[in-house]
Amino acid sequence: MRVIIQPDYENLSLWAARYIARSIKDFSPTAAKPYVLGLPTGSSPLGTYRELIRLNKEGYVSFKHVVTFNMDEYVGLSAEHPQSYHRFMWDNLFSRVDINPKNVHILDGLAEDLELECAAYEALITESGGIRLFLGGIGADGHLAFNEPFSSLSSRTRVKTLTYDTKVANSRFFDNDISKVPSTALTVGIKTVCDAHEVVLLANGHAKARAVQAMVEGGVSQAWTASALQLHPRSIVVLDEPASGELKVDTWKYFKDIEAFNLDVENLL
Repeated sequence: MRVIIQPDYENLSLWAARYIARSIKDFSPTAAKPYVLGLPTGSSPLGTYRELIRLNKEGYVSFKHVVTFNMDEYVGLSAEHPQSYHRFMWDNLFSRVDINPKNVHILDGLAEDLELECAAYEALITESGGIRLFLGGIGADGHLAFNEPFSSLSSRTRVKTLTYDTKVANSRFFDNDISKVPSTALTVGIKTVCDAHEVVLLANGHAKARAVQAMVEGGVSQAWTASALQLHPRSIVVLDEPASGELKVDTWKYFKDIEAFNLDVENLL
């Protein structure tokens, strides 16, 4: 596991976006060999998406031959619902870059057979050649996607019940009314994420510091599902200073030392 510690959210976002853009550019995707990208929603990736949009508009990177798979979607919300993850992605990224709508894949929370929808999603990922890079975030309780604490680390895409804490955290998008937050969601599993060639995880703000400490310094545990990334051969955790606040001083110094050259966002383009 690599840990990239940036001074603030802005630099965290620039680093992640430029790393992804360079990865796409270096891959040289074509219609026959697309770049397959896994994507999250939530507040953490918004800055990353803004920078990717800028890099696309400036001609540095194209999404013409990028295929995307989103991490999750609420059960019971239509694609047009203002708080659906379909809507989030189109508002914050897809409608503002040159991606082919046919290459965008997001789970259907209104599917008649939810288990079949999940199985088909896994099959489609496989048919697409597997995910090259999965971008993700981490919850304050250490969850990855909607894989809540004590989810199986060998899980695949499935229906998950959301914890009270997750619903409270997400209620800010539902007029701060927890009763409006769906109680279940469709989500990729931990194994789905870890099967990606590479995983980049974002963590910003002091509220994530305890989860970051458990993920980086603790053992691999179902209690902190993002800790499974310790076993991934190509995982990168990108933090801002507040999110690194619970790491031991020696841990902080270690990653600052070995990643010294890589911390400069200008070196990524």
